[in-house]
Amino acid sequence: MNKIKLITVALIAIILFMTITKEREGNSSRIELNSHSTILAFGDSITYGFGVAEKASYPAQLQKRTGVRVINGGISGEESSEGLKRLPKLLEKKPDLVILCHGGNDIIQKQPEEKLKANLTQMIETIKASGAKVLLVGVPNFGLLGFNTRSIYVEVAEQTEVFFEDNVLSEVLSKREFKLDYIHPNEKGYEIMVDALVKHLKIIN
Repeated sequence: MNKIKLITVALIAIILFMTITKEREGNSSRIELNSHSTILAFGDSITYGFGVAEKASYPAQLQKRTGVRVINGGISGEESSEGLKRLPKLLEKKPDLVILCHGGNDIIQKQPEEKLKANLTQMIETIKASGAKVLLVGVPNFGLLGFNTRSIYVEVAEQTEVFFEDNVLSEVLSKREFKLDYIHPNEKGYEIMVDALVKHLKIIN
């Protein structure tokens, strides 16, 4: 009986140790910011907040949720090659984190996948060179058979070793009640985006 008790206690100790270790790893894998930090939300119409009030865009909701300054750097209709040229000027604002959600217009316009991948990679390299961290948001295929995150976003995230939110945009756009039209979230959809994004952040006051 004593031997069984010892084994049970040992197993419980191992489980507790693994749980604590996992929690520590989870915390260290988040992006640390404070109330004086600045986030640049960079992208196209999804970042801009097409079709919703300014306060309903995801950058505005993210700022309200976290208390951290968030710059809305979204321009509707922009392709990644245009974004690549525009990015350096916004980086002069010295953001601590850039949330990169770009490439939807490339996908819709059926631009070469290699070109989009190269542009995203160069954007990330430019952001890293500025000293900011990167949180890449996966953009889905806008297909008749549903919304699944484009595989090149997974590849870019792995190759550049950046923080990655892979599924939220695909999940939002796959449900009618969370989108304004075929390719843009509504206010509730942006709220769900923010729910996912804040999980990658650790705000230190």
